[in-house]
Amino acid sequence: MKLATYSTATTEPRAAIVDGTQVFDIASASGGALPSVLLEVMARPHWKRELDDLIAANPAPSHDLADVSLHAPIERPGKLLAAAGNYQAHVDEGGGDRVDTTRRTPRIFLKPSSSIIAAGAALSLPTVSHEVDWEIELAIVIGRTARNVSVTDALDVVGGYAVINDVSARSMSWGIEDREVHEWDRFFDWLTGKWIDGFAPLGPWIVTADDIADPDALDLSLQVNGEIWQQATTADMIFSCAELVAFCSRICTLEPGDIIATGTPAGCGVASGRFLTDGDVMVGTVAGLGELRTPVVGP
Repeated sequence: MKLATYSTATTEPRAAIVDGTQVFDIASASGGALPSVLLEVMARPHWKRELDDLIAANPAPSHDLADVSLHAPIERPGKLLAAAGNYQAHVDEGGGDRVDTTRRTPRIFLKPSSSIIAAGAALSLPTVSHEVDWEIELAIVIGRTARNVSVTDALDVVGGYAVINDVSARSMSWGIEDREVHEWDRFFDWLTGKWIDGFAPLGPWIVTADDIADPDALDLSLQVNGEIWQQATTADMIFSCAELVAFCSRICTLEPGDIIATGTPAGCGVASGRFLTDGDVMVGTVAGLGELRTPVVGP
């Protein structure tokens, strides 16, 4: 099942199920029994069963997909967590060491929800960096509240999966002449390079977990202007989806609609000095989850 948020010329964004070329407005199809905001739908204890029952009732489609605009499926999640350095080949291209999972933990950071934009929406390059890079990733969407969940049970709390691009500024320009840069400054420049508006294209929809046989065996790729830069499989991840969910749940309570970006493979522009410029178009895919297209425009 594909879950989306859509709008028309006359409506505010609304939660929907996308089936082929048909869009089913969740609130309308349920006669108002279910909310019109996807985050609120997923906060219900038995939301997946309710949506299965809704579709089984064979409601009339609300719109054709071609007639609506898709937004990010969840525009303002409670938390957008992300894993850094979760593919060995990406660690290698950055000059890092071999990761020993018996002695290391996942490296998790936060991105603000204001970084999320929809599939098809333009990424505006920032004024604070001239080295903006791509990072195609699998996104895990949490389906029910979890705290201290075990690795064995971790995938049971996942509601679905989506495509995300962890866009990153590889250096920051603060306009300070002869800026004094220490180790902590370098770390925070890396971190703030993740936080910029538009730096988390997400979508076009969420595919529910029951439709993904194995999230750790999905092909993913990213093209810029038709040229393939990243191509890998989630089987190459250092820490699996279950391990990431379990680890994050030890840090903080995971809530429905929270998103975990699982890290990016090799092929980022920084390895060759190729950064995004006005007019570029990124197209990211994860098998079974759709295509995430992001045009790039100047500041």
